[in-house]
Amino acid sequence: MDEQEYQKQVNFVLARLKEERQKANMSQIELSFAAGLSQNQVNCIESGRNIPNLYTLIKICNALKIRPEILFSTPNEEREKARNEIISLVKRYI
Repeated sequence: MDEQEYQKQVNFVLARLKEERQKANMSQIELSFAAGLSQNQVNCIESGRNIPNLYTLIKICNALKIRPEILFSTPNEEREKARNEIISLVKRYI
């Protein structure tokens, strides 16, 4: 993977992180308290100035109450996965 593709994927994950924070109706400061980080850290991560390590990313996901894989998938993939899970549950009880 070249540097450009790597940066594109990092930007995608960081943008998803921000989307999930906003979807949870949390401010950066609320997320920072919940994750045990500074507001500056959260701001730097969301703006792409810092790339979080795995430990920090998991702390953020726990604070947002989401699974880490959510950050690596598109909303359409999430909807399709949820749809398939619902169909599977319905079929199980029919």
